[in-house]
Amino acid sequence: MGTDRWFGVGSARSACVRAGARAADEALLHDDAKLLVVFCSGAPDLRALVGEIRKRAGDVPLIGCTTAGEIAGTGPNDASVVVAALGGAGFAVETAAATGASADLRQAGARVARCLPTREDLPHKVLMVLSDGFAGNQQEIVRGAHGVLGSAVPLVGGCAGDELSMTETFQFHGDRVLTDSIVAAGIASDAPIGIGVCHGWRRVGGPMLVTASAGNRVSTLDDRPALDVYLERLNVDRFARPSRDGLARLALTHPFGLSRRDGDEVRFISGADFAERSLSCIAEIPQGALVWMMEGDASSVLDATDAACDDALAALDGRRPLGMFAFDCIARRNVLGGEGIRAEIDRLAAAVPRTPVAGFYTYGEIARTRGLRGFHNQTLVVLALG
Repeated sequence: MGTDRWFGVGSARSACVRAGARAADEALLHDDAKLLVVFCSGAPDLRALVGEIRKRAGDVPLIGCTTAGEIAGTGPNDASVVVAALGGAGFAVETAAATGASADLRQAGARVARCLPTREDLPHKVLMVLSDGFAGNQQEIVRGAHGVLGSAVPLVGGCAGDELSMTETFQFHGDRVLTDSIVAAGIASDAPIGIGVCHGWRRVGGPMLVTASAGNRVSTLDDRPALDVYLERLNVDRFARPSRDGLARLALTHPFGLSRRDGDEVRFISGADFAERSLSCIAEIPQGALVWMMEGDASSVLDATDAACDDALAALDGRRPLGMFAFDCIARRNVLGGEGIRAEIDRLAAAVPRTPVAGFYTYGEIARTRGLRGFHNQTLVVLALG
């Protein structure tokens, strides 16, 4: 790996007092870093952790977020910190943050999209976006960024996590720890960039018509309360009134599939109003759409891992990647189980041996390579840097 373009990854258990410094030291292969990306558990003192990393890296641009689990080439982890660093003359990077994002997610997406470098000698570009999934309909971020960048620049990234507490997530920009925000890094490169997207879920049973919805809230399916229909499809007694935690566990492995011309988009069910009997999703489900119950197993999810890697690598025109980012939905982790998630990361690492890998388990994934749509749920997104 020449110093004109390089990519490094470091990881450490976040229970260690100097975890941030240790992970940063491993990632910083050379002294001309252009970007640090940090994924970590929400358990430690986040400001102290980011401060440790900044002490090692100085004023190198930094973005990151809390997670529902961390990914490195050595395997999946909880309660850890992963730092990825890229640098060299073959990259140019600018970063941005939009706070108070929930007030206008489309405008927030547009604000961070303006950080993309405009160097003609670095023609390959991507915008990496890390967001607060609790801020509202995440598809609005994609629409806002698309309004600034158009269709030529792909978007990639994911929604921050909080270890399935489902209460509050945090995003990092420079030395700041934020919430209700979007952080982004515009990356320009002199080599190709590849993105792969695949989910591994399949339809179960017949379709349901969305007869009343607004944004990311579904009120009725087939003219009946959405929560009641959902529980009946899962053979759960609607009068049993499962707890919010119980519903969250069901939803992790039983998302909705939204019919599209190029395949099914998966929608994660993030909660319910037990009085109104409505369902909430991380992204919009339009009124009049057809949706299906979806399910998957370890085999289908791992097949999707292979497909996403293959698609990302195919876009590199035969070049060996410097490194890869993986944005993997927490629901896929629940399907795979402990042994399965290690097998998944082993497959990512084996796709190109000795290639550094960094990523996290998300509450939603961003991958827009064409068209206006680009927000996904319960999907794996792989970014390969050529």
